[in-house]
Amino acid sequence: MDVIIIVDMQVGMLDGPPKHDLEGVIERINRLTAQVRQQAGKVIWVRHCGRTGDRFEPHTSGWAFLPELIRQDDDIVIEKTLNDPFAATPLREALERMAPGRVLVTGWATDFCVDATVRSAVSKDHHVFVVADGHTE
Repeated sequence: MDVIIIVDMQVGMLDGPPKHDLEGVIERINRLTAQVRQQAGKVIWVRHCGRTGDRFEPHTSGWAFLPELIRQDDDIVIEKTLNDPFAATPLREALERMAPGRVLVTGWATDFCVDATVRSAVSKDHHVFVVADGHTE
């Protein structure tokens, strides 16, 4: 079974300079999540929860996932407060229960949160694939 992790694809990321190939990244994420679901895999959405007043403050417009992303009710949502979605979240335990053959990683901030996700997943002995054209920077 494959698991795909989508990191921080939230409305708040639209602040600041335009993100690299955002429209294409969204299209590829939607296509990959559909393929993973079709093959009985799991989709995990990671949502950053910021502090009061920042662009990812919980329950504000910036905290929401990008509306163009196709999500389903049985997808898993992991909320994080640090760049590493394994830190102080149930992500590690969820992946241990699923025991995926592969973990695909996509999302926002290649050099920050995507990188932290990849490094943590590898350090926990997951077979990780970074989707080369599935992240924004």
